Amino acid sequence: MIHVTDDLEIPEAELTFTATRSSGPGGQHVNKTSTRITLLFDAARSPSLSEGQRALIRERLSTRVSRAGILSVVSQRHRSQDRNRQAALERFVELLCAALRREPARRPTRATAASRNRRLLQKKERGRLKLGRRRSGCDEE
Repeated sequence: MIHVTDDLEIPEAELTFTATRSSGPGGQHVNKTSTRITLLFDAARSPSLSEGQRALIRERLSTRVSRAGILSVVSQRHRSQDRNRQAALERFVELLCAALRREPARRPTRATAASRNRRLLQKKERGRLKLGRRRSGCDEE
């Protein structure tokens, strides 16, 4: 079980890992070993998630979730499959925690009288500056 939040744990059976060849520099080692790990999680059909959690994941992780509802996380930072697998799992947990975090309700506030006065003074000063740039008197043609 992968612990995500206090009320959410995901069984490892719901995750799929695939290994492919990593890109970038690295010479012969990169060319012949499959160290890049892609973690796939079917968020749309996962029995571990509630409908509200699915909606939050779909909305907040929209760039990482496919149209079929599959969340993918890729790791190719390390030279070994095990370390990339661990890094992908850690990133997966971070993403889900961030997506499912409840944001505090915004309390509406009002601008103070001093801040309103400052804004108006800045506007007047800006207007005076622009007024000074105008041509004076008649237009010569």
